[in-house]
Amino acid sequence: MENQLAKSTEERTFQYQDFLPSLPVPSLGETLKKYLESVKPFANEEEYKKTEEIVQKFQNGIGEKLQQKLLERAKGKRNWLEEWWLNVAYLDVRMPSQLNINFAGPAPHFEHYWPPKEGTQLERGSIVLWHTLTYWQLLRKEKVPVDKAGNTPLDMNQFRMLFSTCKVPGITRDSVINYFRTESEGHSPSHIAVLCQGRVFIFDVLHEGCLITPPEFHRQLTYIYKKCHSEPNGPGVAALTSEERTRWAKAREYLIGLDPENLTLLEKIQSSLLVFSIEDHSPQVEPEDYSQLTTMLLIGEPRIRWGDKSYSIISFSNGLFGCNCDHSPYDAMVIVNISSYVDNKIIENEGRWKGSEKVRDIPLPEELVFTVDEKILNDISQAEAQFLKEASDLKVVVQPFTSFGKNLTKQKKLHPDTFIQLALQLAYYRLHGRPGCCYETAMTRYFYHGRTETMRSCTVEAVRWCQSMQDPSTSPLERQEKMLQAFAKHNKMMNDCSTGKGIDRHLLGLFLIAKEEGLPVPELFTDPLFSKSGGGGNFVLSTSLVGYLRFQGLVVPMVHNGYGLFYHIRDDKFFVACTAWKSCPETDAEKLVKLLFHAFHDMIQLTNPAHL
Repeated sequence: MENQLAKSTEERTFQYQDFLPSLPVPSLGETLKKYLESVKPFANEEEYKKTEEIVQKFQNGIGEKLQQKLLERAKGKRNWLEEWWLNVAYLDVRMPSQLNINFAGPAPHFEHYWPPKEGTQLERGSIVLWHTLTYWQLLRKEKVPVDKAGNTPLDMNQFRMLFSTCKVPGITRDSVINYFRTESEGHSPSHIAVLCQGRVFIFDVLHEGCLITPPEFHRQLTYIYKKCHSEPNGPGVAALTSEERTRWAKAREYLIGLDPENLTLLEKIQSSLLVFSIEDHSPQVEPEDYSQLTTMLLIGEPRIRWGDKSYSIISFSNGLFGCNCDHSPYDAMVIVNISSYVDNKIIENEGRWKGSEKVRDIPLPEELVFTVDEKILNDISQAEAQFLKEASDLKVVVQPFTSFGKNLTKQKKLHPDTFIQLALQLAYYRLHGRPGCCYETAMTRYFYHGRTETMRSCTVEAVRWCQSMQDPSTSPLERQEKMLQAFAKHNKMMNDCSTGKGIDRHLLGLFLIAKEEGLPVPELFTDPLFSKSGGGGNFVLSTSLVGYLRFQGLVVPMVHNGYGLFYHIRDDKFFVACTAWKSCPETDAEKLVKLLFHAFHDMIQLTNPAHL
């Protein structure tokens, strides 16, 4: 009886999915009021007045009709945004997604048990795979704990997309295929794909119903490694995934036309649990600088990266690791969750495998040999060349700020995330002499299949405070007051965004309804202030808090003259990853990070009574 009770009270990963509230449609009046406020920092009086008139006209005219249609849509769907967001933000995008959409980040194992050391790649890789796939088994059994905010369960749907998921290119729109099933839902694929020297191998990770052990993984990886390093390189079909999407879709169709067996091989990669890439490079990692390692995770060698996989583990020859993930099926918190699980297990076991060294007689990995011709080989070379050319334009700066971290900001009663966001506003203002429209990710996982909302961090209050910091006639007390007003505003807006009262997704919904109804684009969306304030994906600062664990990630900027800035918060430090395009003469990732660290000091000083 006790056993029965224990079983029934144990929470299952996906058990609350059916009880989550539907994503709400905010009120039109509220959204437009907030929108007007958000464009203020970027407008002079005349421009603002014109936008005010446009908004008024929208609210009293077509806006009301579109709102009604959106409410009707929401009645029939638990998440009116889900499909739209996936298409507009990810699947309709035609630029190469491996560089422009994927996110990447280093695994922090080198901070404790696994400093860089040549010759450890396969042994450590076997341990990483074992812990990673133990997590897969927990997910299959629905034993991964439900994420909660306080006692409120959050949507866990994105966790289904971690394993056995792949994006498939289409001529005008891609699709996401997901083969994962929980144990109660039936069979799920159980093989992984390993990429090395332009070749692709697969092997099953279960033997006689059990997960193979690290020594067994080691045998499989060693077999692949030796084979690849003693024979000619493979064609590197994977490089096609780094191509512009329509070109990749056409190359894929051509590849399948060459030999129907090629489709079977592609499906084996698509359905694999994950991709494990064996790189021959050894990036350096310094205590104060993770830039080189992170750059190589985001960019790397296209012939051994399947850019469309939802989860790729990248291993380097000196035993450093990281991941590269397609952003379409899920957001970063899923990868932070599994990475944290793996990292904790490595720490618990002091970086070693403490089980049996016995290796059973398991089938050797199978090589997937594609039928290729001159045209495909040419497409591969072209894809690789365009990817490396574009990638070489990216500047990546990843550095820790070590003077203080979460503990001190909490002690000063300042929210650490807001602290970094306001410091960034100040840094941008100092570098560029103007406010920077900013996208900060807010999560909407309180709702069924909720993902993200845009939190517009560049508020009127933040700009007033930045101006006061640059005005020598403003007293420290006044600066402090303005800073605290900016904090209060930011915190309230973040709360609004998370509870379904944001503005950007709502405006997108109204825009898409107009499009679906075949109506002309409302003036609201063609008004110069719409894009000047970041609308339509034009934010010069694309930012996200990766969390409070030991994980850092990064993405490229949203616009050519912008920055990508991801950060994570530890008790005693802040980690910042910043990207910018070298070909843009006005942006400078290194300077921005320097000024950001400078702003941290200035802000903490404002909280010291001695300085007021």
